Amino acid sequence: MPASNPILVTGATGIQGGATARHLLAAGRPVRALVRDTTTPAAAALAARGAVLVRGDFDDPATLPAALDGVAGVFTVPPVAFGPAGPDHEREAVRGRALIDAAVAAGVDRIVLSTVATTTPDGTQRARGKALLEAYLHEHIARPTVLRPVRFLSNYRGVSVAGIDGITGGVHRHLFPPDEPMQVIAPEDIAEFAASAFADPSRYSGRTLELAGDAPTPAEAVAAISEATGIPVRYEQLTDAEATALGPMIADARRNWHAGHRWHADIEALRVIHPGLRTLKSWLTETGAATLRTHLLPAPAEQR
Repeated sequence: MPASNPILVTGATGIQGGATARHLLAAGRPVRALVRDTTTPAAAALAARGAVLVRGDFDDPATLPAALDGVAGVFTVPPVAFGPAGPDHEREAVRGRALIDAAVAAGVDRIVLSTVATTTPDGTQRARGKALLEAYLHEHIARPTVLRPVRFLSNYRGVSVAGIDGITGGVHRHLFPPDEPMQVIAPEDIAEFAASAFADPSRYSGRTLELAGDAPTPAEAVAAISEATGIPVRYEQLTDAEATALGPMIADARRNWHAGHRWHADIEALRVIHPGLRTLKSWLTETGAATLRTHLLPAPAEQR
């Protein structure tokens, strides 16, 4: 379909979908944003930028065909699902398959699927729900592209959940050894690769790209954040007992990491494709330090 036809972006009010929708709109590409609620502030902000909002829900496949009518392609991050025992991989796969099936029925042959970076030497996708989706995409879509991003730089702006990630009380806590490289990427760069995949499908069709933009150690990262924001931040690594207390998924991730299973994006090769690939320091200079400073500084008394 011609470039005048819109790109459907799912999860458009989330981190990756939002960054991709904004990037496409800034480049003059029409965007149709799939959202569950068109009245949220995030949805309204997208509409103000020029996105056309369409209500849709992966758990209600009947809402998907209208969203796909006439689109040139789809950028998607199918929502993860959780059950009483933790991640529900089968439900995650069902959600993604519903979108792919609807795209096939609509005659859409271009989908960019974002999953998660792998830590296996051969690039085998270990996350079961995402592995099922990647395989289904390649089986059913003529021009698929899979993006596998590592940990987001924007995670530093979040609040620690169950004592992991984010920065709380001047402390960043995670699984990683403090003095070993840890790959990271800015969501804006995921958007750049997605936009490139739509602009140059012959280059990206059928490809799977592990995405990262920098590899500071956790100790280097908090030092850079401290310098850029003027607010002291230190790093603490979760102990094995602490990781175990957070659940089997976190404990397994820590064990695998310490066994040498690491993210392995080829950053230099990616920089040839995307010369503007952000490092931690360039992300901090661009937007990160300002937003982190707002997050880390206490609110004025009248706002509490």
